[in-house]
Amino acid sequence: MNDVNSTRSKKQEEKYSKRSSLFFVKDDGWYFNLLENLHAGKFDICQNSLYHPSMIQRYLTAQVKKDLAKKMVFLGGPRQVGKTTLALDILKDDKGYLNWDVDAHREKILKRELPPAEMLVFDEIHKYRAWRNYLKGIFDLYRKNKKILVTGSARLDLYRFGGDSLQGRYHFLRLHPLSAAELKMTHMNSLMDLLELGGFPEPFLEHSQVEAKRWSREYRTRLLREDVASLEKASDLGRMELLMLRLPDLVGSPLSMNALREDLEVSFKTVARWMDILERMYAVFRLCPFGSPKIRAVKKERKHYHFDWSLVPDRTKRFENMIASHLLKWVHFEQDTRGRDLDLSYFRDIDGREVDFLVAENRQPVMLVECKWADDDVSKSLKYLKAKYPNSQAWQIHAAGKKDYETPEGIRVASAITLLKDLV
Repeated sequence: MNDVNSTRSKKQEEKYSKRSSLFFVKDDGWYFNLLENLHAGKFDICQNSLYHPSMIQRYLTAQVKKDLAKKMVFLGGPRQVGKTTLALDILKDDKGYLNWDVDAHREKILKRELPPAEMLVFDEIHKYRAWRNYLKGIFDLYRKNKKILVTGSARLDLYRFGGDSLQGRYHFLRLHPLSAAELKMTHMNSLMDLLELGGFPEPFLEHSQVEAKRWSREYRTRLLREDVASLEKASDLGRMELLMLRLPDLVGSPLSMNALREDLEVSFKTVARWMDILERMYAVFRLCPFGSPKIRAVKKERKHYHFDWSLVPDRTKRFENMIASHLLKWVHFEQDTRGRDLDLSYFRDIDGREVDFLVAENRQPVMLVECKWADDDVSKSLKYLKAKYPNSQAWQIHAAGKKDYETPEGIRVASAITLLKDLV
């Protein structure tokens, strides 16, 4: 510690640490200056600062604990989104942790030599072909005295390789990347950090665009060479990687499979299958157009978005992708924890009107969201759709604008953080 900061007492440091519940890794002078400004309310926790993983309690932690008291919990989501960290946080130690990708753990699983722990965590066990029957047997045997948490980087609800049904024995939850609400952001400058770095914990916590780009490149390689290779009968991984490199440029528009087929010189069936694989692996998610006779909707091509929105080179499309991810996270949370019949889609009709996002409950629109980078005029398409569904919330949100008001039609125009901070 330098001479100036060496005069600060240990009691003062402890006071700041206790009040903030944060731990930083920069030099000590920076540390105290940050905390003083933070407590003075001059900026968000995220702005110009680094989180420590230990200070982030994931939004699903309480729900996982609650559900484990009744059934097994299947925790799905993209690789490296924080599933294992969350599981170990609940487990408290690694005594009951078993990872299929670790040779010694895999041998214990196959021999059924399970640790004498009150809670068991099975990580990536969906790579075992008989995993469903295996878990059914374990749960039926130990349901009275062991809690069982299953995590996986592929869609556990879809990988059902035959065997006896697990129906009624588990709750399924989906863990998403970090979001504005989870990080308790309240200002747009903090949201811009999230826009640049993405919401995956490792690159976000590094707080470096260079490291975020390195992480994304390595992530793509691991996804293809490890997850796809082990779970899917996919050949020509080289061309599939070309598809992954092409997709970020196409965010925000309906995805033409025929155009991709021609670019990659493969069959339509192959491209369609590759997109299905990437969706199952939580690399991308796709939205269908909302269809209703009231609005003469187009019912064909889907839009796609990336869980790692930092991949998208165009900043306006990256902003749209980030909003899509936030909305999907909220929809999945409401589906998984409250059983709500919500669905996220986009609107496009045969007259060329388009609205970026539409959330429907029981097939009736409840939220309409249009994304703009700056202070644009209110979208005519959004006005049209709001008139068709006057009881739905309608938002036009911006990244760099200044305006905040409500139109006579009931459309809220505001910064994106105004909407996102109240989601999940």
